[in-house]
Amino acid sequence: MSIENLRSNLPEYAKDQKLNLGSLTRSTELSEQQLWGTLLASAAATRNDTVLSEIAEEAKEHLSEEAFESALGAATVMAMNNVAYRAKGWLGDDFAQVKFGLRMNIISKPGVEKADFELWSLAVSSINGCEHCLVAHDKTVREEGLTKEQVWESVKIASVVQAIAQVVQVEAAR
Repeated sequence: MSIENLRSNLPEYAKDQKLNLGSLTRSTELSEQQLWGTLLASAAATRNDTVLSEIAEEAKEHLSEEAFESALGAATVMAMNNVAYRAKGWLGDDFAQVKFGLRMNIISKPGVEKADFELWSLAVSSINGCEHCLVAHDKTVREEGLTKEQVWESVKIASVVQAIAQVVQVEAAR
C-alpha cells in the first residue's frame, strides 16, 4: 500500500503525522471519492514527487479514471486561481473589477459531482493559502449540502499531506 509506504518511511519526529495519516485515511466523514480525491489533489498541491506518486498509486484503486483526473484538475486550476485571486486582493480596490481573463472551464464541467470537485479545490486552496478561494469554496460546498465537519476533514487531510511532504523534503536534504 502506498499510503503505508509514506507512513512507514516517516522518521520518529513525524510520528504524529504517521498517526494522523492513518486515522484520516479511515475517515467516515467523507465518501470514498471525496476522501481519495482530497488526498490526491492535496498531494499534487504539495509539489512533492514522492508524496504525489505514493498517494496517486493508491488513489487509482479508489477513484474512477474520471474522478482521478478531476482531482488533478482541481489542483491545477487552483494553483492558477490561488495565485491570481491572492494577487487581486493584495493589489487592492483598483483591481477589484479587473476582468480575470483566464480559462477555467473545468470548474463548470469537472466530470464529478460539483460538491466533490469544490471540496478538493477547498483543500488545495488551504495548502496554497488563498483565503478568498477557501471561503468561496466553503460557501459552495455548504450550499451543495456538505457539513462543516466534512469541510474540516478535507482541511485536516490537506494539512497532514502538506506536513508529510515537508518531512519527505527535509529527509531528502539530510
